[in-house]
Amino acid sequence: MRIFDPHIHMTSRTTDDYRAMHAAGVRALVEPAFWLGQPRTSPGSFRDYFDALLGWEPYRAAQHGIQHFCAIALNPKEANDPRCLPVLDELPRYLVKDNVVAVGEIGFDAMTEAEEHAFTVQLALAREHDLPALVHTPHRDKHAGTARTLEIVRADGIDPALVALDHLNELTAPLVAASGCWMGFSIYPDTKMDPDRMVSILKEHGTRRVLVNSAADWGHSDPLRTHATAVAMLDAGFTEDDVDQVLWRNPVEFYGQSGRLLLDEAQHPADEGTFAGNSIRRGGS
Repeated sequence: MRIFDPHIHMTSRTTDDYRAMHAAGVRALVEPAFWLGQPRTSPGSFRDYFDALLGWEPYRAAQHGIQHFCAIALNPKEANDPRCLPVLDELPRYLVKDNVVAVGEIGFDAMTEAEEHAFTVQLALAREHDLPALVHTPHRDKHAGTARTLEIVRADGIDPALVALDHLNELTAPLVAASGCWMGFSIYPDTKMDPDRMVSILKEHGTRRVLVNSAADWGHSDPLRTHATAVAMLDAGFTEDDVDQVLWRNPVEFYGQSGRLLLDEAQHPADEGTFAGNSIRRGGS
């Protein structure tokens, strides 16, 4: 079984998670930019974070045989802080980087005017840079938030095939299925979707234009929920080809639209020797 996790925040995970993910079949992932728990107070902290998504995390993932790609954006939650808004002007220089395969996460958290402004600006950037857009739908008032999101996508004129609306559920999936956009589902241990509910949605809507992810952020989450969903699909009568489509070929198709998704399926964990007593090579001072 091969797995591509299309939305997982490895910045919040340990090296043990990388090991377990590789053992479960994860060979590639996309890490979208998001908030770090503690509010950031200046654009400089975003620059450091973006640089880590482009340098440190791909190196850390490669140590465990996993290819790491990223999406770059000002996330919806921090779009409400005026101190963070200058980040919008700095995004274009990051969106041309080879390892950036999407603009994201963008969209809504609390559905404020500030979030809508940042969303429209970044959706236009995705269109201008010919990049897919990974869109966060709000966790509260989700139906209204998803409907408004689709209105903004249509008004922008971006090809809906380049847009994935994430954090969907049974209530919002039909809205997105009819839009031409991709449907994204985050599988969690307790909240949002679980593997059995995901199987029910796949039975109703099919396996095309569906992205299944673990998100695996700062809260109670599990980076192996993609594998659990694959097992649940097989137990429910889906074929191995169905599983491969949902857990591998779909994310490859979506992010492949960036023209930057260069996969090495034969990648192996790096030699875990030591470097001056450390398990990873440390840069110069």
